[in-house]
Amino acid sequence: MRNLLIFITKYNAFFLFVIFEVSALLIYIKYNSFQNASFINSSNQVTGGLYARISEFKSYLSLKDNNDALALENARLRNQLKSSLYADTLNKHRVVDTVYKQQYEYIVGRVINNSTNRANNYITINKGSKQGITKGIGVICSAGLVGKVVFVSDHFSVIQSLLHKDSQFSAMLATNKEIGYIQWSDEFNPHKGLLRDVSNNAVPKVGEKVVTSGYSLFPEGIPIGTISSLKTKGGGVSLNMDVALAVDFTKLQYVYVIVNKFAAEQTGLEAQQKKDE
Repeated sequence: MRNLLIFITKYNAFFLFVIFEVSALLIYIKYNSFQNASFINSSNQVTGGLYARISEFKSYLSLKDNNDALALENARLRNQLKSSLYADTLNKHRVVDTVYKQQYEYIVGRVINNSTNRANNYITINKGSKQGITKGIGVICSAGLVGKVVFVSDHFSVIQSLLHKDSQFSAMLATNKEIGYIQWSDEFNPHKGLLRDVSNNAVPKVGEKVVTSGYSLFPEGIPIGTISSLKTKGGGVSLNMDVALAVDFTKLQYVYVIVNKFAAEQTGLEAQQKKDE
């Protein structure tokens, strides 16, 4: 306290000068309408700019929550798509009675670990068996096919990415529905896949879309990529095609795990068929 008093006493002339200057400025602004309006306008610009910066900073801090909310909303909308439903149709006295049942359910997950520079790449997400995820089900993102779940714990799941030397999924040309299967390119390029064993009766074009066939873990029509070049297999029996992948695996943030509610029924029936063969 004593040091403060000494400081004020030492510089009292300066403090008096500041007080008089501020008082004079306030009186000048208050009793002159033009200066008053100019001061208010300038102060509004300053405070407005400050509030804008504060708002941007708050928005940045809440970006993760906003992304989570958008991903959940996308999952909810996907659950309502016609491709997620199964049409149970009965013909009664020439009256078609169609009942749509939920076949595919989408569970959103946030990517917490990901690799793209290895021969066998995996993705870890923050959802597990507690949220209804099981081993062997398909995974997509907003851009297209991602892979399949291979390991599950209570709260986490590991996905075998399409960028894995053992990954292959049923796929087809979007235009003429010719079936093949998609796998990672031999070049191990994270942006390039290979569509194999398409019938040589197909007439594919560079730039044509490649989508899921509906014969495996995914609903029909999920984007995979576009044809970037054409090849022929030995003997010309089938066609292989380079595919520019729709998903940028280096930038994955959110994925959707696809739960097929009829999968157990289908698997059980197919297992019974194999026993009879």
